[in-house]
Amino acid sequence: MTHRQKLVGALILSALFQSFILFAGFFAPYNFAVQDRERPFSPPSALHFVDARGHIHIRPFIYDLQDPTQSAGASAADPANPYPDYPVHFFVLGTPYKIAGVFASRIHLFGVELPAHIFLMGSDAYGRDQFSRFLFGGQISMLAGLIAAILSASIGLIVGGIAGYYGGWVDELLMRGGELFLALPWLYLLFAVRAALPLHISQWEVFLLLVSVMGLIGWARPARLIRGVVLSARQRNFVVAARGFGASDAYLLRRHVLPQTYGVLLTQMTLLIPQYVLAEVTLTFLGLGVGEPMPSWGALLSSLQQYYVLSSYWWMFLPALFLIPLFLIFYSAADALQEIHKSVTL
Repeated sequence: MTHRQKLVGALILSALFQSFILFAGFFAPYNFAVQDRERPFSPPSALHFVDARGHIHIRPFIYDLQDPTQSAGASAADPANPYPDYPVHFFVLGTPYKIAGVFASRIHLFGVELPAHIFLMGSDAYGRDQFSRFLFGGQISMLAGLIAAILSASIGLIVGGIAGYYGGWVDELLMRGGELFLALPWLYLLFAVRAALPLHISQWEVFLLLVSVMGLIGWARPARLIRGVVLSARQRNFVVAARGFGASDAYLLRRHVLPQTYGVLLTQMTLLIPQYVLAEVTLTFLGLGVGEPMPSWGALLSSLQQYYVLSSYWWMFLPALFLIPLFLIFYSAADALQEIHKSVTL
């Protein structure tokens, strides 16, 4: 497989994953905040096509728990028990939601009739559907990674471009400052920032502040890489010729020098997004990120800090397992972009 084919495959998988996140309200059967206190820690619902009498069904169905108050329990999929079966319906009306915060709708991809509930990833301690919370939580965690990566890459582009183009004491000052940011223990810095925040601010204000801090302390590495590209680009013949014709520094940077850094910048963006997603998940897992009722991926994993959850409810690990393919997709795309950039510049 060539690097371009690898990149195309990673982009397709990433677009597919992002579409599930963006249209979470459509793919999720329930609202992320809807609770069912009678179904705490319900196991994942198994889909069936053959009922207890041996009849084959074209439409998948689930068995509902005989006693909704049993939590660890007995899966209702035991065909020896006469549990009622509930077919899975597609394109059903459910709780209202908004697509991208703009378009309102009530159509969900699938669902079952009450009193049954379909939990593809089980439910949490409050009876909330983990699958729905995972999709809606992705909007928060992925948004955090995207904003922080854009902020870091933008600052790195400006600082690295100026340092590489002008050199001298400007280069020394900016790069020594970058080394200081590289040496900072960012996790402890975020702990200190979160501890200094007043308790009465909203969850969105906490989210934006933490994302801003993550972006501001992560610019040094892309800045060093961009500096190296600019150092080489400013010596190119067409740049020297344009300078000889009287082109200004701003014009040379904007039209001739910085465009040559876009390949490196795109690769760094692809690497930074999963890093910042993981940073947001870590902070929320430790109780320093966004809190309830916002369903970030870190909030879904926070229950794993309790031993009885670890030992009894294996499905609570599923959100963490589903994050692994996402990170692999981004790193595969970054690796392919880097190899393509090398082949173009050689």
